[in-house]
Amino acid sequence: MKRICVFCGSNAGNRLSYAAAARDLARELAHRQLSLVYGGGQAGLMGILADAAIANGVEVIGVITEQLRILERGHSGLTESRTVATMHDRKSMMASLSDGFIALPGGFGTFEELCEMITWTQLGIHAKPTVVVNIEGFFDPLLMQFDRAVEDNLLRPENRLEVITVATPAEALDRIAAWMPPEGGKWFKPPRP
Repeated sequence: MKRICVFCGSNAGNRLSYAAAARDLARELAHRQLSLVYGGGQAGLMGILADAAIANGVEVIGVITEQLRILERGHSGLTESRTVATMHDRKSMMASLSDGFIALPGGFGTFEELCEMITWTQLGIHAKPTVVVNIEGFFDPLLMQFDRAVEDNLLRPENRLEVITVATPAEALDRIAAWMPPEGGKWFKPPRP
């Protein structure tokens, strides 16, 4: 495990705990000598995360479209910044650069990125862990919707388990680290506690 992709808001939100979690995650990445891959913006939680990562000596790779570089004020202090043509290209590059995914609070973009990475696991496009840091229950309604989809037989229970939910950034990185490549180089998940 070398690089972690983080999805989070281009707005900071109105709860101090969201920014605190972004800073905690940056410190944890530094402590574990991991690199950060993220959406490349300077605004909101993305900017807080990137600034804290840079301040802690973390390699930070931003992936952004030209349009978002203007809308979200592309971050100019990153280790590396990659500009792509489309949002699909952005997600694809972020996924290819990363060994696992973490979602912090955010809006439609964060939800969409989170769900797409889970879907890619379900479809076998990649086999990388996806972890939700559920700060102050932010993701509870979305997680309840996933549970409803299982109840209504629209989502298989084993696919619902692809969404790992934790309370802190440290726990998120612990869960990602628990994924180990078996012989042959393919990823598997350890049994759930």
